[in-house]
Amino acid sequence: MMHILQLLPALNEGGVERGVVEINRELVRRGVRNTVISAGGRLVPQIDADGGQHIALDVKSKNLLTVPLRVRRLLALIDELNPDIIHVRSRVPAWLVRLANRNPRRPVVSTVHGFYSVNAYSRIMTRADRVICVSQAAVDYVRTNYGTPESIIRLVHRGIDPIAFDPARLDTDFVRDFKARHALNGRFVVLAVGRITSLKGYLELIEAAAIARNALPPPARLAVVLVGGVQQGQETYAAELRARVTRLKLDDAVIFAGSQTRMAEIYDAADVVVSCNTSKPETFGRSMVEALAMNRPVIATRHGGALDIMREGVTGWLVEPGDIAGLAAGLVKAAQTRLTGLRAYALERFSLDAMVEKTVAIYRDVLGGASGAEGR
Repeated sequence: MMHILQLLPALNEGGVERGVVEINRELVRRGVRNTVISAGGRLVPQIDADGGQHIALDVKSKNLLTVPLRVRRLLALIDELNPDIIHVRSRVPAWLVRLANRNPRRPVVSTVHGFYSVNAYSRIMTRADRVICVSQAAVDYVRTNYGTPESIIRLVHRGIDPIAFDPARLDTDFVRDFKARHALNGRFVVLAVGRITSLKGYLELIEAAAIARNALPPPARLAVVLVGGVQQGQETYAAELRARVTRLKLDDAVIFAGSQTRMAEIYDAADVVVSCNTSKPETFGRSMVEALAMNRPVIATRHGGALDIMREGVTGWLVEPGDIAGLAAGLVKAAQTRLTGLRAYALERFSLDAMVEKTVAIYRDVLGGASGAEGR
């Protein structure tokens, strides 16, 4: 039985974390043993419930003083678990693996989930036997900035679970209660998904909402729902968002819904989903595909992973990063336009099965003895 060891910083909210939970379940279903190492989090019980194994170890902290102790602990775990493949999904775990994975060295696969700062610290994500990139933009990024050989790069789009995101399987009571709790009934609901951080462009969305509110044809009343907790270190930005909402007199229109787990139902409560990263694009854009699978159109900024997903006028609309007027116009257009075939489009191109099968094929390729470039 193939044994995969996956490492990521923590298992709380976020696309990477939910993706690890899903791939854990799908690997186990395919007869692959899967172990996950992280610092812990609320998604840990799901790993075990789905037949995987979670081991708690601090592979999140950037404290250099604790690195020797953590490397020793990881080395002991690797020796005990004896995995066939080590799959790293973030920089700190990748560095710890680099230091601990020896005598014998196990093959390493990395997944580039972000447009990391270009430096020696980030280069670790390209020092693997295979480097999985979740979008063409990510492929171009690692090739251009790190000279990563084409021979070890693999493009694997993120996939979504068609059962978890199925309009026919909704908890309609939850949808009704969520809409009632936030006074969404009878309103044009704009949804943005992701932790509260300045990278997400939420200030620009709020500014665009203030413009669009006055331009929407009656009887539409605008509501903007932000789903996601405040990322650590972004508390000042979150306070700035709330202050901007008040200054623009949008207190009755902008809802900070916090972290949520029932995402299919929340997509169903929306009319359009917005992904408006400004300075740094989404590497892929999982929420866009999830929204499309729930038959909800998307407005996205024209860069990064969105370019692999979006088709103008087919899946929604693209706007330039930071273009508040353009985003406002997109909101008005979404209120006036009905798009069809969104779910079929998403499932044809971004299925969970396809993602898992491609990933397993990469594992087998590595184990088959094809030479890599980990030593670069």
